[in-house]
Amino acid sequence: MYMNITPEQELSLIIDILTEFDVPTDQASIIAEVTLDGDLKGFSSHGIGRFPQYIKGLESGNIKPHTEIDVEKESAATALVNGNHGFGHVVTYRSMEMAIEKAKEAGIGLVGIHNSNHFGVAGYYSDMAVMEDLIGIVTANTEPAVAPIGGKEPILGTNPLAIGIPSGSHYLSVDMATSASARGKLLESKRRGESIPENVALDADGKPTTDPVEALKGSILPFGAHKGYALSLMIEIMAGPLVRASYGKGVTGTANPEVPCTKGDLIAAIDPSKFVDLDQFKEEVDDLVSEVKSTPNVMVPGDFEVLNVKRHQKEGIPLDETLVQQLREIATRVDVDVADILGE
Repeated sequence: MYMNITPEQELSLIIDILTEFDVPTDQASIIAEVTLDGDLKGFSSHGIGRFPQYIKGLESGNIKPHTEIDVEKESAATALVNGNHGFGHVVTYRSMEMAIEKAKEAGIGLVGIHNSNHFGVAGYYSDMAVMEDLIGIVTANTEPAVAPIGGKEPILGTNPLAIGIPSGSHYLSVDMATSASARGKLLESKRRGESIPENVALDADGKPTTDPVEALKGSILPFGAHKGYALSLMIEIMAGPLVRASYGKGVTGTANPEVPCTKGDLIAAIDPSKFVDLDQFKEEVDDLVSEVKSTPNVMVPGDFEVLNVKRHQKEGIPLDETLVQQLREIATRVDVDVADILGE
């Protein structure tokens, strides 16, 4: 059973609850905007469905409500940021702002992050760069969920990759896990009591399963077999040792908020105008997209998100019954009245 809420109601709900947990309003607004972005685009596993996890992180002390970042190392084009265990949304937002500023000066801005937390949907931050006519790239590692090819013990994370490209007429963006499914989708299926597709995960004995509970005890398959595994491994290194974050079995806290989050992020902004004329670049991107879409029904990365945004802006954000109850309980604990949004 589902109910729908409007985008405006989702923003209000998140901000009202977070401010009661002593999160500054400007930071609560960033968290709400990133969360809504995930829901609008159809990444519900990284939208408001993750909100109870963030509240548990606050209550356990593993997410600090006042997010302050420190720049530990810096050059004209690079920076290493310590997120001091603040909200991942705010840490990554501020870090992409820094990457954008550096890219406009040096042609590229590359920022590594450690001591942060789950940041929601990766594509929000690559979109930030695109809106400044820059290429945006976001990578991260996560706590172990994927077994190497030939193994059954999870060692690598689902390790997402998002890339956004500025264009004159298209929203061009890829935002994907390097595993056959994001862990958040398994958590969502578990909450909803639904099965997961075949060829996505293995149970603890290394046998294929469509049960999300058993899959969470076992491992998620890499997408594209050895290709996804290889890409995940490289991201693990760039978002781990390179940025002073944990790696492999040492990564914790991206799905379990009751332990400190030790993952890392590496984000980049690239200024095309430092290579070619910007207008020419965008025209040629559009030309390529037109060639790709010259065959009927062909879509490019980002098309599904555009369709989902239009649909959810019109129809609202669907919430399952379990999630609604979780949100009501959270609101009750901090005396926030959500009856007009979630009912009694």
